[in-house]
Amino acid sequence: MSKQAIKVYQRPAGGWGALKSVFGTLREQGVLGRGVGTLLRANQPDGFDCPGCAWPDKNHHSTFEFCENGAKAVAAEATERRVTRALFEQHTVAELAAHDDYWLEGQGRLTEPMRYDPATDRYVPTSWDDAFAAIAAQLNALDHPDQALFYTSGRTSNEAAFLYQLFIREFGTNNLPDCSNMCHEPSGTAMKEQIGIGKGTVTLDDFEHAQAIFIFGQNPGTNHPRMLGTLREAAKRGCRIVAFNPLRERGLERFADPQSPRDMLSAHGTDIASNYYQLKIGGDLAAVTGMAKVVLEAGDIDTDFIAAHTDGFAAYRDTVEATPWAVIEQESGLSEAQLREAAAIYIASPASICTWGMGITQHKHSVATIQAIVGLLLLKGNIGKPGAGACPVRGHSNVQGDRTMGIFERPTPAFLQKLGAAFDFTPPAKHGHDVVGAIEAMLDGSAKVFFAMGGNFATATPDSDRTQQALAKCDLTVHVTTKLNRSHLVHGRAAYILPCLGRTEIDIQAGRAQGVTVEDSMSMVHISAGMNAPASPDLLSEPAIVARLAVATLPHSKTPWLWLIEDYDRIRDKIAQVIDGFADFNRRVHVPGGFYLGNSARERNWQTASGKAMFAAHPVPTDLPIKQIRASHAAPVFNLMTVRSHDQYNTTIYGLDDRYRGVYGHRRVCFINQADLARLGFAAGQWVDLTSLWHDGERSAKRFLLVEYDIPEGCLASYYPETNALVPLSSMADRARTPASKSVPVVLSLSAELAAA
Repeated sequence: MSKQAIKVYQRPAGGWGALKSVFGTLREQGVLGRGVGTLLRANQPDGFDCPGCAWPDKNHHSTFEFCENGAKAVAAEATERRVTRALFEQHTVAELAAHDDYWLEGQGRLTEPMRYDPATDRYVPTSWDDAFAAIAAQLNALDHPDQALFYTSGRTSNEAAFLYQLFIREFGTNNLPDCSNMCHEPSGTAMKEQIGIGKGTVTLDDFEHAQAIFIFGQNPGTNHPRMLGTLREAAKRGCRIVAFNPLRERGLERFADPQSPRDMLSAHGTDIASNYYQLKIGGDLAAVTGMAKVVLEAGDIDTDFIAAHTDGFAAYRDTVEATPWAVIEQESGLSEAQLREAAAIYIASPASICTWGMGITQHKHSVATIQAIVGLLLLKGNIGKPGAGACPVRGHSNVQGDRTMGIFERPTPAFLQKLGAAFDFTPPAKHGHDVVGAIEAMLDGSAKVFFAMGGNFATATPDSDRTQQALAKCDLTVHVTTKLNRSHLVHGRAAYILPCLGRTEIDIQAGRAQGVTVEDSMSMVHISAGMNAPASPDLLSEPAIVARLAVATLPHSKTPWLWLIEDYDRIRDKIAQVIDGFADFNRRVHVPGGFYLGNSARERNWQTASGKAMFAAHPVPTDLPIKQIRASHAAPVFNLMTVRSHDQYNTTIYGLDDRYRGVYGHRRVCFINQADLARLGFAAGQWVDLTSLWHDGERSAKRFLLVEYDIPEGCLASYYPETNALVPLSSMADRARTPASKSVPVVLSLSAELAAA
């Protein structure tokens, strides 16, 4: 590999590059004709919800309600490629594990249930009945239900998630780790305490009325491309868009809407961010504190709102005002002048939105940072009025809905009471394991069964070597999935792969096509109905898998599992009995576009301990782990953040290019500032090994290509999951326990494996 694989991308995000990529992906998957027809039904009232991100749809005004990465997700699911028993006959599990994640993804859709055969180290076909019976027997043989872990991916529908948590709680445990534990758990923790609800307070209509939008730690061009259309419209009407991000990201700079002839004919597209501040990794809390300091200094606050609706203002004000500018500048990496400029935009705006992504949530001080962002909004009453509010942007298509449905290891007593009353049983009250706790439980032997409803747990989680050791210690691992991934090859002593229907496929139960529902990032709940024939006649839907496993496992259950899945309206009727906000669920969701679930904070109904919104006083931290490690290490220690490439979604690798960052054909790359290259005596194009430093030892990831990039000095960026091995299991967000994957202390050394390159 050589420097020729790195080429600066000059074009805007979207545009012809996006269209070329979409049609290339459809052609590669063998669905060019059928794929286009499928995409035209994405996010439409009579179609399916995109299996990609959770950005909402604008009332289905357009025929094209999909983006480049959504199209890749749809094409990957609708692919003509199939994984049959022949692949497993040809390859042992060890041989499959030698392939990279891109190759595994490229094999296509799984077609029948498979059981691991330790004698041959191969997966072999099994029947659904035999699989359910064997899994049930192993579950019922456990000493205690808490020895089982049940993971959930954010792709799972509301109906499947509701049945899944019901089955797990009837089985007797709250061990419900899910992907929220690795992404927006700090958002829920911070906002629930502060404003009474852990969800965003805005709708798409607010983006049409906002006068300023502040974007923290987020790269919508890759992670939520449909958001760029919303930002483009805001920018064109004069809304100020202010970006805080360590990397220069093309989607925050310029965007060409493929549906706009003017944009497509322009080489430049539409400018998005009016102001772009490249702060240090993890410097957002200091930056927001600096902005708040200027707002307080100017006295431009909503005193009536603060008096009537908030608590804790005095302590918050004192903390902010006492923070020296020297500390703010040092910890943020921005100057006082820059932060005064950003604050002036906020002061001048009568209605402002703050959005954030995982660049905020995956830090030790993430909860404090989010509460500082919300505090900035509260200063000017920017929650509960048009064009204003908090907007944590969830990544996966139904991660918010899954949590609403009860996928949570720490359920409230009120929820458990309603669930027990609706299904005539006593749910367990003891809190269960989150993701980090689940890994620790497998490692110490207190958990013996791991069941995953979707996802790629072995790859998505931190501390990859320890996570894979944990899974291998299990007596049983089970994965409900559409395609082969790394987690299926890191298995327990017994293991099953259970292939399910995808979002784009027709789901027939009792002779009738069914629809499922999802909840987007802005609390809109809508129906999703597939249109394609299933990839195999042997696939089951996720609700059917849960119901049949429940019947096999819980012979004395009073729940009519099989009756419920004959018609998903019956599941929704039960959801309406248990989940707040879902009264008359079936009628409301069948209205085109669905319905708004509501948001108490948006109505200025503060469901907090004090009955008011809370200002939280958080001093800017000056003693983070990176500083402590730098002080005790002679070599330069960098702060590494893990990021997605443009050709991936979560851990799914669609290709080896990262077009907007100018990387082609590579994934093992390390973005670094030119001054840091000179300081090290290294050069772009050289290969290095990354070693993370932590109190419990070092972790290494080998052979990464150095790429000179516009990133602050002392900071690095590299793709996950390749760098997840560097993230210590015990490095996580205070109070929320999200892996601190955006702040990993590392040193670089020239790779000894240059010959292999």
